[in-house]
Amino acid sequence: MKIRYCWRCKMDVPMLDSEEGKIASKLLAEGFQEIKKQAKTPLSENFRKLLDYYKEITGYEETNHNAIMHHFIDMYGPDCENCGKPYRTETATFCPKCGNKRKI
Repeated sequence: MKIRYCWRCKMDVPMLDSEEGKIASKLLAEGFQEIKKQAKTPLSENFRKLLDYYKEITGYEETNHNAIMHHFIDMYGPDCENCGKPYRTETATFCPKCGNKRKI
């Protein structure tokens, strides 16, 4: 787990490393299986295991299971050399925050 800037949330959030992300993905799949079994259960309860896992790892109480799924370190590029925010992708050459042009 590492705190990094999220472009969707527009703030620094705890992001999961690849091993933590694998576990989170498995818990997300289990949540979808719960939906099939219990259609009338509130969504937050179907994904309770995922939400609890994220809180246990990060200390941050997320309420939206979809938000967790874009808080993976591997989804973003390295930090910008100028402002420190991560590039949106591994191959991005432009930082939308400060306008820095990355040389690859």
